[in-house]
Amino acid sequence: MKIGFDHKKYLEEQSKYILERVNNYDKLYLEFGGKLLSDLHAKRVLPGFDENAKIKLLCKLREKVEVIICVYAGDIERNKIRGDFGIPYDMETLRLIDDLRSYDLDVNSVVITRYNGEAATTVFINKLERRGIKVYIHRETKGYPTDVDTIVSEEGYGQNPYIETTKPIVVVTAPGPASGKLSTCLNQLYHESKMGKIAGYSKFETFPVWNVPLRHPLNIAYEAATVDLKDVNMIDTFHFDAYGEVAVSYNRDIETFPVLKRIIEKITGQESVYKSPTDMGVNRVGFGIIDDEVVREASKQEIIRRYFSTACDFKKGYLDQETFDRMKYIMEELELKQEDRRVVVPARERSARLRKELNKNEVCSAVALELPDGTIVTGKGSEEMASTAAVILNAIKYLANISDDIHLISPVILKPIIDLKSKTLGGRNKALNCEEILIALSICAVTNPTAQFAMDKLSMLKNCQAHSTTMVSINDEQVFRKLGIDITSDPEYASDNLYYSN
Repeated sequence: MKIGFDHKKYLEEQSKYILERVNNYDKLYLEFGGKLLSDLHAKRVLPGFDENAKIKLLCKLREKVEVIICVYAGDIERNKIRGDFGIPYDMETLRLIDDLRSYDLDVNSVVITRYNGEAATTVFINKLERRGIKVYIHRETKGYPTDVDTIVSEEGYGQNPYIETTKPIVVVTAPGPASGKLSTCLNQLYHESKMGKIAGYSKFETFPVWNVPLRHPLNIAYEAATVDLKDVNMIDTFHFDAYGEVAVSYNRDIETFPVLKRIIEKITGQESVYKSPTDMGVNRVGFGIIDDEVVREASKQEIIRRYFSTACDFKKGYLDQETFDRMKYIMEELELKQEDRRVVVPARERSARLRKELNKNEVCSAVALELPDGTIVTGKGSEEMASTAAVILNAIKYLANISDDIHLISPVILKPIIDLKSKTLGGRNKALNCEEILIALSICAVTNPTAQFAMDKLSMLKNCQAHSTTMVSINDEQVFRKLGIDITSDPEYASDNLYYSN
């Protein structure tokens, strides 16, 4: 894989810049946008970027940092799901706490924002408190966003409790967007000011990259990633007016900046040091780019991946027509086609051959996977296993130089598992998924050196690309993610079943 980003240079530049910012205050509240861990989007569009760069950055500053996690009560009540991990926001909060602790980072508390006594949220609060996690309740801010006098008063921010913190940098993060991070930071600034302390606010978001051109594929890839939020990159006019320099921001930050600036000035009683949304940011990711062409191509490939993801979500009813049309416009803007993703055509060709062989009218499930040396292998769905499982077996066979004629999984092992799934457990779809096939393979590897040799090649699938002609189950998506494979799918169901489609 060609590298376009210098991770080490970025970490040094970023940590230095944050420390310079915090030196101006007794305490700095740092709003973290995007993903704190497993930032796979950044990893894909910036080849060389460490997906856990943010957490490693915090580790460099560990002695000065503690973390507050915000969760919007409405997201818990609606059981909102984090797409990449397939888990709801309350469970993602627990996962985030565990991950932060594993890095020896101090988790101060969880803030439930815009809470109004919701039943599911109350259960979550009880769960946290009974596990020893400190919880703060924030109500909806009276007067927000226009009545600044009410917002910055005892009726507004003053109604919410002050969160006790001890370290100079307080990172405010969340399981997803619109979780109340900014409001929590401003609440804290209000209380700090009332106590006579000098506190500051800054924002750390990786995208859009402020010092990369507006219509650079890297920034357009951010629009594709947030197409459901209707984010649009824009020139930061406030920054240009103040400094005569072109900087890139996005619509929500630019729209809220005048109000945010007034609120901060009302809290502090003095003119804000920030002249623009760009001023508020501390992101230095643009300075880590070392090969623009590599980043451009990686970003274009990410946009195509996002197109397939959006198309599938639209098919499932998660997104509206306007969102899907916006995604199609982004593809057209860069003159990108679905087939520009190398694995798409081989998967569709394998599906077409299967359909002809089986004399079927509907789409046949097939997956193509591109290996590190550029070779593309395919797998087809069958009664025994899903196409996703088949392509993984075919891939590790190729990497281990094992003949197609050799069975990695003994029928003696395979049949009882299929019978258990379809008969004893009553599964309507007896074909084994990726996880089930890999477990069967691991059992065979105990007595079969060939199977073990093939299993040892699984690590070589990291960063590989795959495409399926039918939508992949959540379980298989997670297995591919754990293996480090980026998989996309055509917006087609694997069967006509409404409930038992996978």
